[in-house]
Amino acid sequence: MAFEALGTKLQETIKKLKGKGKLNEKDIKEAMREVKLALLEADVNYKVVKDFINSVSAKCLGNEVMESLTPGQQVIKIVNDELTALMGKSESGIKFSDKGITVLMMAGLQGAGKTTLCGKLALSLKKKNKKPLLVACDIYRPAAIKQLQVVGKSIDIPVFVMGDKISPPDIAKASIEYAKSNGLNVVIIDTAGRLHIDDELMQELIDIKTVVTPDEILLVVDSMTGQDAVNVAQSFNDKLDISGVALTKLDGDTRGGAALSIRAITGKPIKFAGMGEKMTDLETFYPDRMASRILGMGDVLTLIEKAQAAIDEKEAKELGDRMLNQDFNFEDFLQVMSQMKKLGPLNKIVEMLPGVNTKELQNVDLNKGEQELKRSEAIINSMTAKERKNPQLISSSPSRKRRIALGSGTSVQQVNKLLKDFENMRKMMKQMKGMQKGMKKGLFGKMPFMN
Repeated sequence: MAFEALGTKLQETIKKLKGKGKLNEKDIKEAMREVKLALLEADVNYKVVKDFINSVSAKCLGNEVMESLTPGQQVIKIVNDELTALMGKSESGIKFSDKGITVLMMAGLQGAGKTTLCGKLALSLKKKNKKPLLVACDIYRPAAIKQLQVVGKSIDIPVFVMGDKISPPDIAKASIEYAKSNGLNVVIIDTAGRLHIDDELMQELIDIKTVVTPDEILLVVDSMTGQDAVNVAQSFNDKLDISGVALTKLDGDTRGGAALSIRAITGKPIKFAGMGEKMTDLETFYPDRMASRILGMGDVLTLIEKAQAAIDEKEAKELGDRMLNQDFNFEDFLQVMSQMKKLGPLNKIVEMLPGVNTKELQNVDLNKGEQELKRSEAIINSMTAKERKNPQLISSSPSRKRRIALGSGTSVQQVNKLLKDFENMRKMMKQMKGMQKGMKKGLFGKMPFMN
């Protein structure tokens, strides 16, 4: 999970402070030493760590913390605010052109995940009613053009291709005219990368920039390379004056050195974060939400946004009504599981919940929960339509249970467990319905403590 190692150490340090009724200078110094070590182990730039610790220490030694009745909470707030400021204070989205076509130039080293990120960004913009065009300007890497075409086809977005014999600046220039002629309003240029920074690469990028005058130059960096990612960002920024950074593979970066250093070193914002392998796994980078995740305070806003984007509101309301009215059956249960899948893997959902300790989470087998859901889905799919709508038919028939177990590759005991869990859920929903009716009738008004 993102920032797992760093988050665990910071949370443990702050937990110690929260356990103290009063804090003295020695407590703060010891805590800051642990925070410093945690950041350095996370591969955060040394100068960034030094400035961060100095700033946090100065604020923690102020009267607001030292004389507070809840000093631990005050320290959490200071660390949270400083982490947020370190990563850019607030989100920084794409600045769209008011002249019709917005040109986004994507740069980065080979292997950073640039082509895939181009596709993810195009899909994200398409969902916001933009009309993107992907442009294949990597004429050097074998199959690079084909890869972009495959990506474009998978998300139903056009790809502009002129082969590998035309120069990249000419391809980029021609793509703008193509976009104008075809009613497309966002051009995403996938440029060539190299295994390392060289003059030839930089000159080609400068030439493309000169020809198309992009509205944004986004540098794509692999967050898992830590300090190297920061050095790459600094080099590209010196030559190209980038407008922002897109971090890839952030979901696999347990340290966080790149995310915590890039803004401070380059002065340029992190705009996007790749959080998985699917084309939908791209998030706008919110510094405040990321700081909250690191400190184990969750990220409820992102979770809500994911739910709103993935789950149909009308469908969810109808499901809720059926559950409370005891019309809920296994057909509906399948629908609920389908909605849950849209939110993503269970471990990604859990880390957005407030109060989740990443260290304790390591001991919880979240894959087991995923496997239980898959097993339940297999059992339900092995039922007939009639059985799914009327679970009582199965409960009273051993032969039906055996047939379902055989068809789903499970045991009769596992079928029985699902039936029992389902019936318990229905009973719980019945109780909730009764409580709702009681409140509507004003039953609580008759109780002395409510008068």
